[in-house]
Amino acid sequence: MEPLLRDKVIAVIGGTTGLGLSAARAIVAAGGRVVCLGRNQETAAAAREMLGAAARVIAGDACEEGIAERAIELAVSEWGRLDGLYHVAGGSGRKRGDGPLHEASLDGWKYTLDLNLTSLFLSNRAAVRQFIKQTNDHAPARFAGAVPHTGGVVLNMGSVLGWSPSPAHFATYSYAAAKAAIVGMTRHAAAYYAAQNIRFNVIAPALVETPMARRAAEDEAILAFIKTKQPLDGGRIEQPEDLDAAAVFLLSDGARMVTGQVLAVDGGWCVSEGQKAKAEG
Repeated sequence: MEPLLRDKVIAVIGGTTGLGLSAARAIVAAGGRVVCLGRNQETAAAAREMLGAAARVIAGDACEEGIAERAIELAVSEWGRLDGLYHVAGGSGRKRGDGPLHEASLDGWKYTLDLNLTSLFLSNRAAVRQFIKQTNDHAPARFAGAVPHTGGVVLNMGSVLGWSPSPAHFATYSYAAAKAAIVGMTRHAAAYYAAQNIRFNVIAPALVETPMARRAAEDEAILAFIKTKQPLDGGRIEQPEDLDAAAVFLLSDGARMVTGQVLAVDGGWCVSEGQKAKAEG
């Protein structure tokens, strides 16, 4: 069977650590070429060494205008086009003041929305502009056997917290608002650009073992809760690679008729109540 992403060129925004790096490795393994954007030089260098010749890696802040364009321009200069964009960049604003609504700070709100939504807006806009340019130009690919490219695919990282709250352990109002907004933004773009063969989808995990989730992963009460809230595969925190197959599929031509969808890869979170220990006394 032909690799799902054979000769596809994918930009991964937030692709040098955690979920993004795992996805980048899966893209390369599936026959693709990848440009990864990460926040600092150290993680970018490590990712560059790990991913090998089929990857290019740059450092920059995805919240800044022009940075996503740099990653896409690199993809085009190296391989002649862009086929897809996977936006993974984002994170928690808990340390900046996010929390329950009555406790959340304005600084935490602005920081969290900027980190999760502004970065996504900028990368999605840059990708669509490139897809439209390629369609208008009928840009030829630079490697043998490829055909002129039209359309493209954008895959955005969401979270089940955007529509499936868990207030006992995960009460972060701004983060939940941002992840809910990602669904709305993605579905709106999917509707608008479908006629141009540009697809938009969301992949939404539950609790995944990443640097952002360290607080939860080290809390025995949360681990006990996850045992029943994410009951698949023994009831565990997800690993980044648990999302890779879904991401590769949604970025591939196998999903050519899939747009405007939200795929929860959540270990059963959305269909499980989760049990909390009863308070004593």
